[in-house]
Amino acid sequence: MNILLIGSGGREHALAWKLAASPRLTKLYAAPGNPGIAKLAECVSLDVANHGAVADFCKTREIGLVVVGPEAPLVAGLADALREAGIAVFGPGAAAARLEGSKGFTKDLCARYGIPTAAYERFNNAPKAKAYVRRMGAPIVIKADGLAAGKGVTVAQTVDEALAAIDDCFEGSFGEAGAEVVVEEFLTGEEASFFCLCDGRTALPFGTAQDHKRVGEGDTGPNTGGMGAYSPAPVMTHELIDRVMRETVEPTMRGMAEMGSPFAGVLYAGLMITAEGPKLIEYNVRFGDPECQVLMMRLADDLVPLLQASAEGRLDGVSAKWRNEAALTVVMAAKGYPGTPEKGSVISGLDEVAEDGVEIFHAGTALRDGTLIANGGRVLNVTATGATVTEAREHAYAAVDRIDWPGGFCRRDIGWRAVEREKAGK
Repeated sequence: MNILLIGSGGREHALAWKLAASPRLTKLYAAPGNPGIAKLAECVSLDVANHGAVADFCKTREIGLVVVGPEAPLVAGLADALREAGIAVFGPGAAAARLEGSKGFTKDLCARYGIPTAAYERFNNAPKAKAYVRRMGAPIVIKADGLAAGKGVTVAQTVDEALAAIDDCFEGSFGEAGAEVVVEEFLTGEEASFFCLCDGRTALPFGTAQDHKRVGEGDTGPNTGGMGAYSPAPVMTHELIDRVMRETVEPTMRGMAEMGSPFAGVLYAGLMITAEGPKLIEYNVRFGDPECQVLMMRLADDLVPLLQASAEGRLDGVSAKWRNEAALTVVMAAKGYPGTPEKGSVISGLDEVAEDGVEIFHAGTALRDGTLIANGGRVLNVTATGATVTEAREHAYAAVDRIDWPGGFCRRDIGWRAVEREKAGK
């Protein structure tokens, strides 16, 4: 089977790495891909906003499955256009992708179907949002309603910080994504990520992870797209997974179907494990980045038939096998991130890092005259496995230390919660 992978980041490199290992794969194409993906796939120049052009490419190259990595093409309806052209695609249509494309839509869904989540209000103007914040006090959470590349959320510790975040939204810091804001109750607990493959009717649990959003060690500083992750998430016990399926995922699947927008693809629930139980923070309609990297390292099964079953409505009775090892990824970012990253710095030493249980996924790289350079904020995902999270972390940081990239930085405490748990258990 020929497969087309849409995207260019570390998530897509991890997907390409796993897809390329499938005996069912004939040829892998990636649009646009990156220098790491180019070692596994033929990278092609496609305007993914031109749905007709993507469909024509698929027909010309006899593509049997399209795997859409990022959220923006899904929210824009790429999966709908491909399905209408008779092309199998892994990913939800635009109506179902509203689960990520509009935080307000998801909060209203939770209210309608009794899904546990933080109390909230929606606002389309700053004065009313500010009046609500002054009435509720801080800490409080301000979210741009639409897609903001992981940067539209402010966990405000003071009222002034919340008011400034509201101004950021309505004054255009996040473009159209900030035209409406959701103001939420601040939840206390431990965050976790839970994934399901879905086909519109069936939801198959597909792993747990925890990521680190803040740029600084000790979970300090501004939010980022993610500075590292590990899997599995120790806090997500079998009992807790069953509860999340029953209280959160299944009502969501039922609600979307009742609205005429059945969800097919990967449903990523960002959860807060509170004293009252798990509550939904937000949904994403694609694999997390960098959570995908650790999930792909742990998945023992062939990925292709699992994605096919989702695309073709055949998940009922399908299972996924996982390796017993833990996996951990460290994001190496360009200096200046999450502000303005310094682009163009030379990266070397990646070939010397390669060893069993360690993979370097490219997130924001480019080639300049054959030399690998940084070309984004999050640039490399140094990913390793081990018998425990502690061991996986040791392997990952040992690899980080062998990479020659003075223009980059990383957090040195990825996985700290799990490491503390493992120490306490000894």
